[in-house]
Amino acid sequence: MEKYGLIGYPLGHSFSRKFFTEKFANEGINAEYLNFEIPDATTLLDVVKGNPTLRGLNCTIPHKQAIIPMLDELSDEARRIGAVNVIRISRQPEALTTPQAKERGFHLKGFNSDIIGFTDSIRPLLKPYHTKALVLGTGGASKAICVGLEKMGIEWKYVSRRPAPGQFTYDELTPAIIQEYPVIVNCSPVGMHPHVDECPALPYESMTDRNLLFDLVYNPLETLFMRRGAEQGATVKNGLEMLHLQALASWEFWNK
Repeated sequence: MEKYGLIGYPLGHSFSRKFFTEKFANEGINAEYLNFEIPDATTLLDVVKGNPTLRGLNCTIPHKQAIIPMLDELSDEARRIGAVNVIRISRQPEALTTPQAKERGFHLKGFNSDIIGFTDSIRPLLKPYHTKALVLGTGGASKAICVGLEKMGIEWKYVSRRPAPGQFTYDELTPAIIQEYPVIVNCSPVGMHPHVDECPALPYESMTDRNLLFDLVYNPLETLFMRRGAEQGATVKNGLEMLHLQALASWEFWNK
């Protein structure tokens, strides 16, 4: 039986395990999906060695960057973002193209599915006037979002609590900026369960039906960020579909 799985620490409730277990059952795929809760990223190699039928892994915090030195190859997008959340494991002799892969007996290639999940989820909502975006938060997830926006031809600027060249602070956001940058993507954890009564500090009263608010948070399904935007007529969407699309992209990467 083929194996797939998730590495991270801590894992807790795993969306990926539930998603793929259901997918395998519904489609009659003879495979299982396991959680590998590892506090140290270097344990990745032990996981792969100890599971000879393991074909692919998802990777979550805090290992998305720490695992990169252990990989034999990166996709162009993963290299550009500097983070990996999908690993394809190849054990065929012809795939062992690096000295370390030959020594280990397997080849590891890293991908990033965030761009695919985000762009495929937000694209149906975009209008011709959605040419500029504000990206709330400057963490790991935001890097992939910015690359995705660029691929769709949308200019972007970071919004952060700390001032830095080329980006806004929340205090600097005016009604004029909200109109100039009608797309707003929340890449911060603000508003995530259990802090459901919180939202990014924006001038919501200046939003209109031309604004599009996309929240990477999906628990709760409607965040206060989304609700306050919708009250002003803005189009809003949460990150649940993005999560599903990322999972489907993982399957494609593993089985190329």
